[in-house]
Amino acid sequence: MAVAVKIPKKAQDRLSTGLRRYQAIVRKLAERDISEADTVTVIKDMLTDIFGYDKYEELTSEQQIRGTFCDLAIKVDGKIQYLCEVKSAGTSLNDNHLRQAVNYGAHHGIEWVILSNAIVWKIYRIKFSQPIDWEEVLCFDMGAISRSAEDLAKLFMLCRESVNGETLDAFHRQAQIVNRFVIAETMLSDAVVGALRKEFRRIFDGLKVNEEELRILLTNEVIKRDALDGDGATVARATIKKAESASKRRAARAAKAETST
Repeated sequence: MAVAVKIPKKAQDRLSTGLRRYQAIVRKLAERDISEADTVTVIKDMLTDIFGYDKYEELTSEQQIRGTFCDLAIKVDGKIQYLCEVKSAGTSLNDNHLRQAVNYGAHHGIEWVILSNAIVWKIYRIKFSQPIDWEEVLCFDMGAISRSAEDLAKLFMLCRESVNGETLDAFHRQAQIVNRFVIAETMLSDAVVGALRKEFRRIFDGLKVNEEELRILLTNEVIKRDALDGDGATVARATIKKAESASKRRAARAAKAETST
């Protein structure tokens, strides 16, 4: 998904320089099978040299989670912005590695968790629900990511300069909307099915097809079933309903304002 964000030149230069330096390093980490402690050291250097955090003031390993210390916490202006769970460079990352950090974050109002082995970086947002849950928002391979504007924008969302902004929040909101579940639901809407029927009639002169026939074809033969079923589809329907209500309210306010002038 494209990321629209303006990166300050200083941050852009740091990102480009940091990538050139560390990509060669991280590509060799798995081969060397370095320990988790050594991986933490590499990640602290990357958070400083690529993402712009102060190693001594803003990166700490002294945050306790259930009596033990978490691998890293990113603390800016006295507030923890990210908990960082680190695994050794040779470890394949999975959601089970997150549970301790997610539980701590959920009980202390920390929304974001980073899971990394220095090569792969996964950023999760905690869902403050019952039971506690989480969702992956962003993932990239530091050894393979390019220095294109789009990829640098992804990295910038984790930078020090973005902490007090809403860059990652905006990306998360967009990801919640631009996905296969919402697109599938939208394709079945009256407006889209109606437009499809009109297009068929325009192209194929004399063709008789109604909207219900098209909707059945879309549901049973065009759209994948897993995009229409389950929790993702339920959330998509709620998202669309909420957006439609907001759109109607905006239109009503605009009409009222036009009438009063």
